[in-house]
Amino acid sequence: QAFGAQALGPSSPCDAAGSLARRMVASDEVAASLPTFAESVRKGDIPKEYTLKRYYTEGDIAQHNVSHDCWVSYFGRVFDLTPLLAEYEGPLAQPIIQAAGTDISHWFDESTRQPKTHIDPETGLEEIYCPWGRYIHVPPKGPESNWATNFETPWWEDPRYCIGQKAARTRKVTVMNLLTKQKNTLVIPVEDTVEEIRNRYLIHNAHAGSYTWKRLGKALNMEKTLEENGVKDETIEFERLGIDPDDHIPVIHLYFDDDLTVA
Repeated sequence: QAFGAQALGPSSPCDAAGSLARRMVASDEVAASLPTFAESVRKGDIPKEYTLKRYYTEGDIAQHNVSHDCWVSYFGRVFDLTPLLAEYEGPLAQPIIQAAGTDISHWFDESTRQPKTHIDPETGLEEIYCPWGRYIHVPPKGPESNWATNFETPWWEDPRYCIGQKAARTRKVTVMNLLTKQKNTLVIPVEDTVEEIRNRYLIHNAHAGSYTWKRLGKALNMEKTLEENGVKDETIEFERLGIDPDDHIPVIHLYFDDDLTVA
């Protein structure tokens, strides 16, 4: 079962042929798509489809921390490895499952974007360094008749698992609904536009599209980030001054437009 691809940002080398490692080095942009599952995977084992984001926070990634819903990040990209784990069972899947919901950049060499290697003390040969245990697509130390070699691209180079980028930094913003007096504080990527913040807020109010979003009485440009709208992130400055940033979280006010047709 395949889901349609969604481009995140302008056309990028990330969706071209060749190794993902080279694409990562060559561009900060990324083409992402919802995961594609093998035909052999039962429909009941395929998780619910979700909406792609351009950027994900550590909190977003951490929620997907089990074998049937496994996200990881490395070198600024976010990968949904659920389809991979749906095809592989056994001990080689365990290191990935144990790392679900976390960043695994330390598994890879920063310059090559390939798995780290070392000289095995027993064989004296260079091999992939797996202190947490050998994982899927890593060859065994010696010949093994049961090792599957029927894959074209190792998962860490396969762009079909890439679902977006990890936020370089996050900030907090409080959304205040002036109609209901409901107040919610969100942790968002600094790269998010106000429109993307509104999409995150939908879990708190499905009719968020029926409101005008304002800051200090001025309507926000939904296609720009908070910083571009003049709402500066002063977290670092507050911390430098010894002030708790949580005491000075900027507030966005929602003004009801008397239209519940948008949901």
